[in-house]
Amino acid sequence: MAFKLSMGEYWPGQSFLHRMDPRAKVACMLALMVSVFFVHSLPQLALSWAVALALITLSRVPVSKVLQSIRPVVAMLTVLGVCNLLLVRTGETIVSVGPLTITTGGAWAAVLYSLRLVAAVIAAALLLLTTTPTQLTDAFDAAMAPLARIGLPAHELAMVFSLMLRFIPTLADEASAILDAQTARGGALAEGSLVRRVRSVVPVIVALLASSLRHANGLSRALDARCYEGGAARGHWHPLHMRPNDWLALVATIAYAIVLAWAR
Repeated sequence: MAFKLSMGEYWPGQSFLHRMDPRAKVACMLALMVSVFFVHSLPQLALSWAVALALITLSRVPVSKVLQSIRPVVAMLTVLGVCNLLLVRTGETIVSVGPLTITTGGAWAAVLYSLRLVAAVIAAALLLLTTTPTQLTDAFDAAMAPLARIGLPAHELAMVFSLMLRFIPTLADEASAILDAQTARGGALAEGSLVRRVRSVVPVIVALLASSLRHANGLSRALDARCYEGGAARGHWHPLHMRPNDWLALVATIAYAIVLAWAR
């Protein structure tokens, strides 16, 4: 049984997005992801998708890789779109067959909510594809730095965030190996009744939990061997510096937000 989770994997490159300062990149991408929730008209939807396609071009990441990264989320949003299509009954009736009724409001809701969320997912996927976990940690650490003045463990939270991103692909590979091993031993997870399928998942969860604990133990030993101490003052091997292109990206993001508000 194949199980591959590519969301969170870094794609090496030297594109404009790859070279951006991670703080500016995270700020721009978060602004783009939040802005899609203010999309309510067709011109706004077209503008958000034009920006998403432009970002894919600037990233120089293969389109197949981007699609592979967002495929699970797109499948879920497709189901959401079908539900909106069938359940929303506002507007004029387009098709009515027995209990099945499709209206203009339902069709618009299916298109609007699905496509605008896909645009946000593309922005999130490009952020992860063009930014290493270390760069994301540095950006998160810089954002949390003011909170350290009031006693919050900003650096430790950034470390946990970095480890979470790092172990998403690792645990996905572990889950794939466990599923293949169960299938090779005759543990058909997709056969039998619902109760049998649920019971067959329990050994997979137990094995995955044991593997996660083993990775956590190895990580703690590695931190101890490197004399890691929480709260200690640390510098950066590669200090972050904002360059003209980063400021240009921030200005372009602000301009996009203004045009998006005007397009409504």
